[in-house]
Amino acid sequence: MIYLDYSANTPSCEEVLLSFLEAERNYPGNANSDHTLGRQAKAEMARITSSVADMLGVRANEVIFTSGSSESNNTAIFGITAHKNKGHIITTKLEHASVSEPMRILESRGFDVDYADIMPNGKVSPDSIKKLIRGDTVLVSVTAVDSELGTVQPIREISEVVKSHPGCVFHVDATQAEGKIPFSLDGVDISCCSPHKFYGICGVGIMIKKSHIRLEPLIHGGSSTTLYRSGTPALSLAASAEKALETANVHLTERYETVKRHNDELREFFKAYDKVKINSPSDAIPHILNLSVDGIKGTVFRRELDKYGVCVSVKSACSSDGMPSDAVLAICGDRRRALSSWRISLSHLTTTDEIEQFKEIFDRCYKTLIK
Repeated sequence: MIYLDYSANTPSCEEVLLSFLEAERNYPGNANSDHTLGRQAKAEMARITSSVADMLGVRANEVIFTSGSSESNNTAIFGITAHKNKGHIITTKLEHASVSEPMRILESRGFDVDYADIMPNGKVSPDSIKKLIRGDTVLVSVTAVDSELGTVQPIREISEVVKSHPGCVFHVDATQAEGKIPFSLDGVDISCCSPHKFYGICGVGIMIKKSHIRLEPLIHGGSSTTLYRSGTPALSLAASAEKALETANVHLTERYETVKRHNDELREFFKAYDKVKINSPSDAIPHILNLSVDGIKGTVFRRELDKYGVCVSVKSACSSDGMPSDAVLAICGDRRRALSSWRISLSHLTTTDEIEQFKEIFDRCYKTLIK
């Protein structure tokens, strides 16, 4: 089996699993309970929260643990707009479904949603946002790194545009950035990441809400360690998130360089196939390599690779198959190419042998499907 879908999920590393187990064993109390074990759990939860805040360069009261980025994105989008009957929102065609679907719902409720222009290099145009933004714009939502192409977006430049409109909130989905590349939250009002994207455990997310931002919680039902998410604090999952973030930061450069070598090798390899078009820009994160094979739907090529034990994806894991990639369509305007696109996502765990085996299998599938 050759796993090349690391942008969908990564295997939890040993240190993360151990941190989860230790927290489970050592802190049986509910952090919301007012007794000795409850207070011990609450103190540990506070320590973890402060540690995560330090690593992300924010305040402890700005950290909210969730179940993952989908919950975080929904909380941010619906929480910002909760007390408004209408207003203007700017987003992009590059967003994950946990952003694009809430936008569709808000549009059906009367909000005016505009989509910023995507430049030929796959980046969101800050000038387009500058032209679109207006007095009643309540939210600008842009991904830090899109999950299909791996394009690194000009977040700092966009934040400068948003900053000039005090009533507008800047939301950034950093799910494909955090733990993979250096990422700053300067100028960002609300952001999120999911540790399972960088060798943590599924079921926990980290949401950052700057202290000056008003937000209506998505989940209600009693007091907890944060005002913005009711329920029993998942201390063990929070501990695992802390360890995943810490480990990712320590090994960030060496992991990046390993992945880049694999990406460079595959880009060179695909040059030999005249029907292959690379969709990911040259300066995308190396973890994601999106390509199209002319005349062959992405779902068809994925199924052919799967016969040989190669796991890749068509669009992001949370998107529905059968429709063209919005991200690819946005950069090239070619519906057929967008329908033919699929994604390889790489890891420092990917081996040289796996890359060689993949190349052999790809060649076999290519020759089978191209007639």
